[in-house]
Amino acid sequence: MSKKLKWGVIGSGGIAGRRTIPEGITKARNAELSAVFDINQQANAEVAKEYGAEQAASINELLETDVDAIYVATPAHVHAEQVRACAEAGKHVLCEKPLGMTVAEAENMIELCRQRSVKLGCAFMMRFVAQHQKALRLIKEGRLGRPVYARAQLSCWYPPIEGAWRQDPATGGGGSLIDMGGHCIDLLEMFFGRIARVSCFINNSVHNYKSEDSATAMLFFENGALATVDTFFCIPDNSSKNVLELYGSKGSILADGTIGQGPAGRMAAFLEQDGGDYDAQQARSAAQGMAIEPEPVNTYQAEIEEFSRAITEDHEPAISGQVGLRSQKILTACYESAASRKVVEVD
Repeated sequence: MSKKLKWGVIGSGGIAGRRTIPEGITKARNAELSAVFDINQQANAEVAKEYGAEQAASINELLETDVDAIYVATPAHVHAEQVRACAEAGKHVLCEKPLGMTVAEAENMIELCRQRSVKLGCAFMMRFVAQHQKALRLIKEGRLGRPVYARAQLSCWYPPIEGAWRQDPATGGGGSLIDMGGHCIDLLEMFFGRIARVSCFINNSVHNYKSEDSATAMLFFENGALATVDTFFCIPDNSSKNVLELYGSKGSILADGTIGQGPAGRMAAFLEQDGGDYDAQQARSAAQGMAIEPEPVNTYQAEIEEFSRAITEDHEPAISGQVGLRSQKILTACYESAASRKVVEVD
């Protein structure tokens, strides 16, 4: 087996400490954790001790180590400057979403990484869910027919917390839409192709922090399909089933629980050769459909392994900076629509 790539982490607390380090970097077959940094020195020391990594006292100190790649898992408003520092140090970088706070920031990050010949990826790990990949294959094979409509839902209970960066657009870029809706929108583009225009509503339905706690978006795809995304910070966790629905002229693929941080969830396909003749009775079968149950994969491990392969094999990451930029453009259009109350074209 080839030598494992050495990974560093900027922002070792949060999602990195909960998921990406224990499930991704330390479990990946082609990666190993080498050094970590977090502004919370106590939390950083605990992560370093638990995984036998070097504890860096600053980002510069981390970048001076012999790490090959950096995982950036910090608040959104510092992504641009930290990716820039990684690129200038010649380190490949996998950045959490959103890639930047603005389209211009994301474009600058991509260009700098190109100039410095380093790989740039964006951490949309839900693309790696085994059921999502199986559904994508069925769609590409034409089994769903012509795409017609999709829905993606991701919600949670996120009450006001002192200093929570996701609850202030100055540090998070927005609330439930950019934080969770970004994942949903990215998945729907993976399934149905490019989005042409959007119409969006945001609101503070329950919580009174600065970012929105509620968002719904209507999406119109270039191929004529429609979709909705609903994402909330004000619905109890167990009350939102993280639904994914994909409809086409030959059937549907329906799931709950596949959108999220874990591999759990159920998915079934209800596929036909064609729509058949018109049935005035509109009869429905009680059939349960075809269960889609591929061998589960840990999305964080898959994400780290794929990005590591992109480095060692010198190819573009599957979820590149361009994917992050695309997400930024759609989210920007959504927020513009919410502010103007108009349909907005996606650049």
